[in-house]
Amino acid sequence: MAQTSITIGRILLGLYFLLPGLMKLAGPAETVAYMEANGVPFALPLMWFATGVNIVGGLMLIAGRHVRFVAYGFVLYILLVNLMLHDFWSMEPERVQHETQNFVKNLGIMAGLLVLAGTAKVRALSLTDWWKGDGAVEG
Repeated sequence: MAQTSITIGRILLGLYFLLPGLMKLAGPAETVAYMEANGVPFALPLMWFATGVNIVGGLMLIAGRHVRFVAYGFVLYILLVNLMLHDFWSMEPERVQHETQNFVKNLGIMAGLLVLAGTAKVRALSLTDWWKGDGAVEG
């Protein structure tokens, strides 16, 4: 039962990143405008980088490939997003409540990623057997 819960959680976390990545791909101008409105430098290249990370990382979580590495990578990603886009402490009063909610929600997602990373099999980063699931590869 525990493994089933972990698998479902891993897939849901993968979808949490995959779907926004696909939305960025479908509407890059909106994402860039949002980033620029929040003072993010190099918004266009960072948007494309984030799109790739969301899609590839989300698919890797869903497929169970390099789960620990991807989960820790997404923890770093969320930290950056929280600091750059959900900095409620520096926003005008009408945005504080919404951005505080996003910030705290992202902390919850980070918690799930950290738990997932802690339960994932340790796997060496290697091009050998990269297509196999983590359970099918010797760490």
